[in-house]
Amino acid sequence: MGRGLGNGTLVPHPDFEPVSVRGIDVMLACGGDGRWLIEYRVDGTDDLITPEPAQARRTEELWKHTCFELFIRPEEGDGYYEFNFSPSGEWAAYRFKAYRAFMTDMPLITPAIEWWGGEMRAAVDLSGLPDGDWCVGVTAVIEEAGGKRSFWSLAHPPGKPDFHHEACFAFEVPAAMRA
Repeated sequence: MGRGLGNGTLVPHPDFEPVSVRGIDVMLACGGDGRWLIEYRVDGTDDLITPEPAQARRTEELWKHTCFELFIRPEEGDGYYEFNFSPSGEWAAYRFKAYRAFMTDMPLITPAIEWWGGEMRAAVDLSGLPDGDWCVGVTAVIEEAGGKRSFWSLAHPPGKPDFHHEACFAFEVPAAMRA
């Protein structure tokens, strides 16, 4: 897959501590053709609940269960994109014109999603997104025993979990790194 964009470790929101998950490491890479590879490695999966494998298709409300997410905000403007990847193989893609406003489904070639024993890999074509520098948020919702959910991100804003908040767009990806 081309160029590594970076690695990071997601941290749980302090008000929603996990049951057995101890950490989530992420790796981002992209090819010059706009295809990205996002890999999540979950440490401590004893109580992890994952959706059953399903047909790869666009589905709503994936965040209600174990779901891995990618947010991209181009440097210009207030708009941003949200991508959801479920271990089931289901996915979603949205465009927002401003903070949590004017959400629309974003056309997207079906991402390739693989899940095996605590690791998830999503290959997604982002070539349709605007050029220029991007701020990126990498997040996860983890469902464990008893339906308890924890919310993971590179950074969290004060207050309740909010992956759409600018504080979560903690990783900068210059256009030159994606070329």
